[in-house]
Amino acid sequence: MEYSYWGRPFAKTPKWFPPVTAPQEAGLKLLMGGEFGRIGVDARSRSGSANFSRAILSSRSKLRQTPKQDITNDIIPNTDGTAVASLTDNIYCGQYSADSSFYYTCSRDFRLHIYDMTAPPSKPTQVLRPTERSSRRSEYDEPTTLNTIKVIQGVSGGWTITDAHLSPDNERIIYSTIDPTVHMATTLDSSTTQIPIPFADPVPPRRRRLSTFSEFGIWSCKFSADGHEVVAGGDGKIFVYDLLANRRTVKIDAHQADVNSCCWADTASGNVLISASDDTFLKVWDRRSLGSSQKPSGVLIGHTEGITNVSAKGDGRYVISNGKDQALRLWDLRKMHTNAEYEKVANDFYGIRHYDYRYGQYPKPRHHAHPLDCSVMTYRGHAVLQTLIRCHFSPSETTGGRYIYSGSADGRIHIWSLDGRVVQILDRSKTLPMSFDPSASEVERPRVTSRTVCVRDVSWHSKEPVLMSVAWSSGGHGGSVVARHEWKGLLKMPGALEDFVEKQRLESQEPSVTVPGSMPGHLDSDDEYMPESDEEDN
Repeated sequence: MEYSYWGRPFAKTPKWFPPVTAPQEAGLKLLMGGEFGRIGVDARSRSGSANFSRAILSSRSKLRQTPKQDITNDIIPNTDGTAVASLTDNIYCGQYSADSSFYYTCSRDFRLHIYDMTAPPSKPTQVLRPTERSSRRSEYDEPTTLNTIKVIQGVSGGWTITDAHLSPDNERIIYSTIDPTVHMATTLDSSTTQIPIPFADPVPPRRRRLSTFSEFGIWSCKFSADGHEVVAGGDGKIFVYDLLANRRTVKIDAHQADVNSCCWADTASGNVLISASDDTFLKVWDRRSLGSSQKPSGVLIGHTEGITNVSAKGDGRYVISNGKDQALRLWDLRKMHTNAEYEKVANDFYGIRHYDYRYGQYPKPRHHAHPLDCSVMTYRGHAVLQTLIRCHFSPSETTGGRYIYSGSADGRIHIWSLDGRVVQILDRSKTLPMSFDPSASEVERPRVTSRTVCVRDVSWHSKEPVLMSVAWSSGGHGGSVVARHEWKGLLKMPGALEDFVEKQRLESQEPSVTVPGSMPGHLDSDDEYMPESDEEDN
């Protein structure tokens, strides 16, 4: 649940958890299990024998016969980014389409921007606004170097657009607000027609006339893989709407608190749903069994605070979630608890009493995890504060999904290897202005001591080592900036060639575990770990 961004500057939270510097056994098993890309690629990478530049230059290399993932596996976006669009309102969602040909954003002023990512970037341009809604706004939209396909003025709801999603064919887009109705618009033409998708129960006419407030809000909405259905979550419930039959087909009283996020577990059947709630639990629902029981097929237990986002790998097996307990957890659905096990602890509380993540600081935790924690891996280092920070798997085509990434309230983008190590940190406070070319050589950036941005959402291109991120500026009141983060080799990184040569020399003298892609977002030396006492607070 999220009603407002408090506008306080980010206060650096003490490091309650030790940093992970060595690969974790559970993560290594995942990497070597064959479900996250090619095993041989990872073995070469970990031994230090994988080198992209060396492979290109070697006359013995047969790149035409080399699987794409063998080359692209270790190529991670490594730049702090260049601004490509700017809006005067906070952006709550910024994602590529499934094929990365589109990029879309939704913002607090109830507008959706859809960009064509197949066109090359241009000089900063301004797009004519479809309507003039307020005297404080100019006639033109904010500048961008992206090719704008369409700007959709959404139907106003409570506070903001909470989520948006493109259909698999990129022809339709849905968006939700703090209202029980999701709306769908076309991306193909200039039509302003929007189709309502109601998720609330039918209201008698008399009660409808007396009611002045919405029953509840939708926090998350997603198209199914075939584009025929929509799953949505809010007010402790999850729903499914059949677009072909034009009716709601599923309503589940799923949680004791708001459902902040929901998704489909796989990209094939569409039978399994995942819901994530402020009650700290993720629940797994199999639609084939809902006719006989409204109970979940299983429950994922581990978080001690509310969950801000859940994202699925798409194989029907693995999902990740971001929690207000400052943990990003990886789950294997085969290891979920039964509903009977969940009901025994459903009312137990292991979080911090009176803690509100919107205030921008995480107090000393009472517990590092729920006693029945069934997550496979836990990733830390980012700040899940102030807003519902999102997390995602890296693309399967280029990386096998072996990286996990998330925004952060401290202005940084974190990228983890599945083995638990942070392999890259990108600092949005050092993002270059829109006048720079995102693909040009990097320039030296001054070190920034105060972080005044909050990275709400990040999206990784499905075929290229490129990230797009959206960040709020100046305590949430200075609008948002969309940035493009690319992978740049040694020739485009300032001082990188000299650093690389020195690194190679040191490694040849003293072998050590290397962290790929450590430029330029290396870990700061001032990130100190604050150890806890052996006994947990009761």
